[in-house]
Amino acid sequence: MRLIIVSGSLRAASYNTRLARLLAGVAGEGVKAEAVTLHGIPLYNGDDEAASGIPEAVESLRGKIKAADGLVLVTPEYNAGMPGVFKNALDWLTRPGSEMKPTFGGRPTALAGATPGAWGTAFAQAGALINLRQLGCHLFPDYLRISNAGDRFNGDAADDQLVEQAAGWLQGFVGFAGGA
Repeated sequence: MRLIIVSGSLRAASYNTRLARLLAGVAGEGVKAEAVTLHGIPLYNGDDEAASGIPEAVESLRGKIKAADGLVLVTPEYNAGMPGVFKNALDWLTRPGSEMKPTFGGRPTALAGATPGAWGTAFAQAGALINLRQLGCHLFPDYLRISNAGDRFNGDAADDQLVEQAAGWLQGFVGFAGGA
């Protein structure tokens, strides 16, 4: 099984990029997981699309998603919502419109996120669900929400409880994606 794990943050010291790498690292036997970021994806502009087509960074990410058996989206939470860079990537990935269904339709998709706050990206994930349902994703009903992330990571290392929690959650998603 192949998973693509996308961090929705551009920040160098992002808890969500660390979480994406942690998830890729705890993928079990028989699972190939790759953590990626959204660096290089420009702001969506229909005029730019008409003049220059789809940017290479978008095509590359789309290719990885299409080649995967499951998609894990790891989103930060900014002001009780998903960050613009995350939504922007979703917008680009549906262009042209004929790419929406092949990229997302029926694809097993899970949401995860980490935040220094107490709510564990619950609001960002709730907002993302609206978009992902519209895109036709087959949504994993269990969400990974990491609160107090500053206490859970030491550099790229995570505390033992978080490693165990992430591994158990990802194992559940692998089972879901394998049966989808």
